[in-house]
Amino acid sequence: MKPWRGRRVYTESLMVMCGLRRKICLLLAVLLGAAVVRPVRAVAQAPAVRPGNNPVAARGFDELYNMEYAAALRDFGRLHAEHPGDPFPENYLLAAEIFQELNRIGALDTEVYSGDSFLDTKPVRPLDPAAQRRIHALIDDIVRQCNQRLERNPRDVDALYARGVALGFRSTYMGMAEKHWLQAVRAALAARRDHEKALEIDPHYVDAKMTVGIHNYIIGSLNWAGRAAVALVGVTGNKQKGLDYLREVSRSGSTSANDAAMALSLFLRREQMYPEALALVGGISRQYPRNFLLAVEYAHLLNAAGHGREAIAQYRTVLQNGREGKYTFFHLETAAWGLGVSLRGQHEFAQAAEAFDQVATVKDADPLLVQRALVSSGEMYDTVGQRDLAVARYRQALAVSGEGDAADAARHHLRRAWHFSEARGTV
Repeated sequence: MKPWRGRRVYTESLMVMCGLRRKICLLLAVLLGAAVVRPVRAVAQAPAVRPGNNPVAARGFDELYNMEYAAALRDFGRLHAEHPGDPFPENYLLAAEIFQELNRIGALDTEVYSGDSFLDTKPVRPLDPAAQRRIHALIDDIVRQCNQRLERNPRDVDALYARGVALGFRSTYMGMAEKHWLQAVRAALAARRDHEKALEIDPHYVDAKMTVGIHNYIIGSLNWAGRAAVALVGVTGNKQKGLDYLREVSRSGSTSANDAAMALSLFLRREQMYPEALALVGGISRQYPRNFLLAVEYAHLLNAAGHGREAIAQYRTVLQNGREGKYTFFHLETAAWGLGVSLRGQHEFAQAAEAFDQVATVKDADPLLVQRALVSSGEMYDTVGQRDLAVARYRQALAVSGEGDAADAARHHLRRAWHFSEARGTV
């Protein structure tokens, strides 16, 4: 293997391992709370503040999972002020800060992760420097607190766990928001080491199994070259162990069960184990009805499982609920795109075109998604013989940008009408 090739495989493998590639990373730390929650076992020192022993923490997590970030920030900020020596409330506050900012810049949209281009693509909206400073300051303070505790007691499992959570958040933010992928990889590896050490000390510290389970599954899913590359830094993986760990956490009754269930659902989808994945996502979506991302992800999963008609009904329900203000945040373009894809799969071409057209009506939608939707709409109009409308959509797509796969498809379709029989050419 040539040296440059080895470096590329090594870097890509680490990115995959950290969940920073394609939809395998979706919702691992995005939709819920990235495992910032209570340990199941009691601790030797003063009990940490957890949703299970503090009503304000419980309310804050309900707000966080329903994407009510401002309310969650108020409750977690109050907890942090009342318990300044406890890193758990500070991690809760960090979770709300990070996911409020990721949502604002458009980094929680599932379509962002539909291909590898997101590794380089800038967020839809620029980062808020003030939020950026708050996030890094919180991470640094949590790590400092935990380091001090670990200096006094190297076997302080709560400190190991809390530090690993903060480092996991550093990985999430640096990768998804700042696009500093190598730094994100280093933070993710450090998080895994902390949680593995916590499990060495206390094998029953079940929440620590979430990060370890995710890493085990992803690394275990790599090909031989990928596993060999990450083994160079002492990291190994096992798919079945990863799934078993995530199932254990999801059934543990701890607050982190929701996070583990979402991660597990993504891997089950990859394994085409759809009934279990649908049960997990459907249950969590019902538990947090104001979370748009969970509702639309359930529709995505229905379509992936081959339940096209049910997916269409779910997307339409999501769109109606969004128009009625039932979600804390509503991204019409995401649901409309999914509806168009599902209708296209059921050969409802005219209705699919109308759904794709809805994407372009959203003023602040991701331009790349708008361009893809315009090309897809044109393809549907071509298929039903409405060439004039198809040509208009292709020209609109090229007005968005003249570069990329969607632009290439638009130019090609302008020269020759497209038909659904060429489905491999969809964007």
